Amino acid sequence: MKSSYELAMERLNKTEPAVKLSAEQKKQLAELDSKCKAKIAGREIFVRSEIEKAVDKGDPEAIEQLEKQLVSDRKSLQAELEEKKERVRLGKS
Repeated sequence: MKSSYELAMERLNKTEPAVKLSAEQKKQLAELDSKCKAKIAGREIFVRSEIEKAVDKGDPEAIEQLEKQLVSDRKSLQAELEEKKERVRLGKS
């Protein structure tokens, strides 16, 4: 007997078959991941330094705003990454 997981995976593969990626596409996807991680890290370093400055000034509103900005920046960079990855997967790099 098949587990519910196996049955679910079979149904998923029927509706959306797994896409086979070429070596070049895998390389491009890895490069995109790497670049995105670097952008996020750079942004985090910058915003964290600004948060430290706000902490030194005792400005809780600025701290909260900067933390929200950091979350927003991460989300937008991740969304941008997923769009680029999807174009690579579809062969529209």
